Amino acid sequence: VKLTDMLMTQALDRVPAEQAGPGDIVAIAGIPQIMIGETLSDPENPMPLPLIHVDEPSISMTIGINTSPLAGRSGNKLTANQVKQRLEAELIGNVSIRMLTTERPDTWEIQGRGELQLAILVELMRREGFELTVGKPQVVTRIIDGKVNEPMERLSVDIPEDYLGVVTQLMALRKGRMEQMVNHGTGWCRMDYLVPARGLIGFRTEFLTETRGTGLLHHVFDRYEPWHGELRTRPTGSLVADRTGATTGFALANLQDRGTMFVGPGTEVYEGMIVGENSRSDDMDVNPTKEKKLTNMRQSSGDILVPLIPHKQLSLEQALEFCREDECVEVTPASVRIRKVILSGTDRVRAFRGKKSSSQ
Repeated sequence: VKLTDMLMTQALDRVPAEQAGPGDIVAIAGIPQIMIGETLSDPENPMPLPLIHVDEPSISMTIGINTSPLAGRSGNKLTANQVKQRLEAELIGNVSIRMLTTERPDTWEIQGRGELQLAILVELMRREGFELTVGKPQVVTRIIDGKVNEPMERLSVDIPEDYLGVVTQLMALRKGRMEQMVNHGTGWCRMDYLVPARGLIGFRTEFLTETRGTGLLHHVFDRYEPWHGELRTRPTGSLVADRTGATTGFALANLQDRGTMFVGPGTEVYEGMIVGENSRSDDMDVNPTKEKKLTNMRQSSGDILVPLIPHKQLSLEQALEFCREDECVEVTPASVRIRKVILSGTDRVRAFRGKKSSSQ
């Protein structure tokens, strides 16, 4: 190939240049197919540098257009073509992620090194005006010797001695194997675990909560091991809205005894949207838009003032960690909502019965 142009960086400007030496930062034009880590050399004396090795992706999630009833209210980039072009542009400079097609033409599978990296990509697109539907993070499995294998992470945890028991219990639920524990004698101890990558999805928030923000953790990909079975890391269900409308304080006051609410009064909801966390393990369809019946009796001030517990405002990372396999996250520039993949309650029951009968 022949370079059509070369620009050299001087201070904050780029100026044309004929040659460049070691340490110079240059921009070239004329080679369309070039990726990070590749070497440009003289064809008469090629001396390529070794390629940069990037760890294989271990976590994947789907990203597609917003398909909720409230789509198009806050964002200005809504089409599948705009989402696809933005994801392809991200592949040029971000060598640690991959993009795969799915059965749906408006949804793509993005693979990366962790849910935090993928959440950063979604947050960037959200701030640029995109409206997206993001699926639950999943692990990238491999078939080795005819068996399903999953990625394992090597986890190092530094915590005060007071939280040793609770962290050990958290890792036991996620089928983590302790390989080493060192007590420094200063009130802190370090534990090294080998844990399935899917067990670390949602672990960071729970870990910081249980250690009162004092714990430190770091994990890196180690190897693939045979599938470790089912992990039940979320024992609670969801409170799902069964109709469209604006929430009322009267309805939320009656629902807050069922669990933790994610929405406050006056919030626009739709059928299939998750408005709270159920204290029990199963999902519950609720009506958060119910209004108090009016009568000709005079109300006391105690009836007018409805005591509400402040609702829990979920961030993007917390929403991705919370949702289950049949749930997804609706991301817009103005809000983050959790919803069911199948919005209609009747269709969800029909799909559940069909899945149950097929498994039998």
